[in-house]
Amino acid sequence: MPVSELAGSTAVVTGAGRGFGRGVAAELIRAGARVLGLARDREALEKARADLGDAFVPVPGDATDPGLAADLLARHAPRTVVLAAGATPAMLPLQDHTWETFSAAWDTDVRHVFGWSRAALRQPLPPGSTVVAFSSGAALRGSPLSGGYAGAKAAVRFVAAYADGQSRRHGLGIRFTALLPSLAPTTDLGVGAAAAYAAYEGITTEAFVDRMGPLLTPQAAGAAVLELARGQRTDALAYGLSADGLTPLAD
Repeated sequence: MPVSELAGSTAVVTGAGRGFGRGVAAELIRAGARVLGLARDREALEKARADLGDAFVPVPGDATDPGLAADLLARHAPRTVVLAAGATPAMLPLQDHTWETFSAAWDTDVRHVFGWSRAALRQPLPPGSTVVAFSSGAALRGSPLSGGYAGAKAAVRFVAAYADGQSRRHGLGIRFTALLPSLAPTTDLGVGAAAAYAAYEGITTEAFVDRMGPLLTPQAAGAAVLELARGQRTDALAYGLSADGLTPLAD
């Protein structure tokens, strides 16, 4: 999609109240889009509205609700859909997890990416639309303290690839892609994960973060999504994402 088409377009961002979702919403608005920001936390959404202005439209709700996904896509036909909602994993060794804590990312992250991708295909969204699903670098490297999180994020990447395959098969012209961001202690989720892994290694959180080098920020994540929404990067189905930007991943 050409750069100019983002101005005046509509976008939907799930998980828009915090972290990467909030950063993506801000960058889309900066590019001229109207953003429907979905999250369960009404207070966080209202704060985002106050900070980002009237171009941010708060939508309190559950991103895993398939009826809500179908309704929003049907009513607004967004050109850009960013699936950034996700459960915060319990940071525990395997033996201390319950099935409920172990499977939380499957019930939220995977379920909502599946539901929105399915709705985008069934409607379908207009040709030229882009759906970006946030996976995680943990899908490549594992995450031994977060239960089923790494496996769930790998499944998110697969769902996006499957959806893109169906779009191509049926000539829908919708692009689906996945982003696999590195651990980012610039978000609440990343702060908790960094502290847990630092404790696991017996070092301070500061030492753990210092050795990571440049940190991925929500603003940088938003800038990466803009590249994809504008059609500036079409060389892969999935991308690693770090402070250095996008890295195409082999299929």
